[in-house]
Amino acid sequence: MTTGATSTDQPVSLAEAPTRQARNSAAFWTATGLSRGHTVIRRRGFVAVDGDDRAGLRVLIQEPDLDPGELAEVGELVRGAKGTAYVEDPFSATDLSHLGLRNWQMPVMLRLPGPVEEPALEVIRVERPEDLQAAERVVIEGFELDGFQPHRPGELFPTALIEQPGVDVFIASIDGEAAGAGVSVLADGVGSHYWISTSSAFRSRGVGRAVMLGALAHLAELPATLTASKLGRPLYESLGYAVASPSTWWASPAADA
Repeated sequence: MTTGATSTDQPVSLAEAPTRQARNSAAFWTATGLSRGHTVIRRRGFVAVDGDDRAGLRVLIQEPDLDPGELAEVGELVRGAKGTAYVEDPFSATDLSHLGLRNWQMPVMLRLPGPVEEPALEVIRVERPEDLQAAERVVIEGFELDGFQPHRPGELFPTALIEQPGVDVFIASIDGEAAGAGVSVLADGVGSHYWISTSSAFRSRGVGRAVMLGALAHLAELPATLTASKLGRPLYESLGYAVASPSTWWASPAADA
């Protein structure tokens, strides 16, 4: 449910987008970690969620200037991760090559407040456990999250996730079947989106666009950020997002992009 967040009176600039995305990612993964019962570590320069062998480790860099102690702690967390380790650096300022991680870049994008058109498909905000499990299955398939196979209902999206302030899960349906899903997070007056995905059976039918429009409907009067994949960028640009800066992602060698 979306609660406890207020709009900001000041517009967000492209220069501010990496920081806003960093804060929103931290809010999302903190909510995810808490809902799964995983360890959440908060430091000035990063937030980490240390999960099990299937969920792995997520480190969200929060500042472009990690101090030596913070950098060393990130290294310890990565080396001790039970599963795949991911580090997200929206500032592209922290070099983790000494940890033997591979890296790639995706753009941080910003959408300023503005009207949002109606989706062409039915889109609902998830409230029932069965709908949350349907969204979970779509995301696991769409992102090829092999670490969550075989599927264990409630593992990727525990029921407690949608009880976290500011977190909403959406489903787009075609003929009554879940065709796409995604998560929106509202924190500190800025929205963002995660896990926007389409089931393979419904690709090229405007599903991703419908999910985004449904998720944006309650964020229309707020700035919104996201980190875009190469395939997703044209969709986001068509919805009014502009590239702000490159975000660098680091991951264990076996991790999927």
